Amino acid sequence: MKILFLMKPLAYVKPDKDTSVLLMQACQRLGHDIYFLPQGATSITPEGIVFDVVLIACTGDKESPFDVRQRERLHENDVAAIFIRTDPPFDDVYLHDMWVLDRLSDRVRCINSPAGIRTVNEKLWLTQFRHLIPKTWVTTSRDMLESVLAEQGQLILKPTNGFGGQSIFLLSQEDVNKHVILDTMFAKATAYVVAQEVLADAANGDKRILLCDGEPIGAVLRVHPAHDHRNNLDVGGQALATEITVIDQAIIAELKPALLSLGLRFVGIDVIGDYLIEVNVTSPTCLQELNALDGYAHEDDLVNRFLV
Repeated sequence: MKILFLMKPLAYVKPDKDTSVLLMQACQRLGHDIYFLPQGATSITPEGIVFDVVLIACTGDKESPFDVRQRERLHENDVAAIFIRTDPPFDDVYLHDMWVLDRLSDRVRCINSPAGIRTVNEKLWLTQFRHLIPKTWVTTSRDMLESVLAEQGQLILKPTNGFGGQSIFLLSQEDVNKHVILDTMFAKATAYVVAQEVLADAANGDKRILLCDGEPIGAVLRVHPAHDHRNNLDVGGQALATEITVIDQAIIAELKPALLSLGLRFVGIDVIGDYLIEVNVTSPTCLQELNALDGYAHEDDLVNRFLV
């Protein structure tokens, strides 16, 4: 089968970190042809959807992880599945790719559903589950946020469209850089900013739980380095073994029907203490870390399940 991976340019892939590499390797081990699909390389024609792709092979070499072969133009009838693994931000190119992929026939599996990815903003979608999340404000009003900050004393601030810990601030009322940080967050007059209460359990790390078809396959505890409040692995966080608790299971059970109805088969949720923090549907990560901690290649099971 021909399997496409819509993702960031190959030059930016980290072979010892990126989950996409494991999924590619699993497809390759199963005898499938794997192709790199760049953003903006999908077209609607009178004959159907076509893709301008590059045939690649995984080498297993960290210095040169891909053998880049020939460029091809594939028709949708030649494609069995597409793994959508593009990182945010969810910009115009990302949005248009999802709209075009929506036109595919049902015989082409998309992991995850383009419509589902469009629906679920990773910072905002979970606000419908108010009883599962910490106190959260989403606003374009700097005045509102300054009032909330004065009341709460400190807040976690995030953009709505980031990933990997980018532009996440722990802001206190007494911070000498308070106004600079708020200037940065509200640089665009129409930019929504997410503010969450600071949870005491954040000092112990946050838990990434990977889900396949709404069921947990494992979890990784991400613990921040001494010099940073962010637990993200991209900014130096450490991955540790952890358990999926009864409360985690309750959160997952509540999310599962909505995720399945949206065609979101491979998802990462982030939990701090007893609270849901984010729902990641664009390019969930931590599979490499989970494999290392479990001593098991989860990607083979995942790919078999996705392609059946």
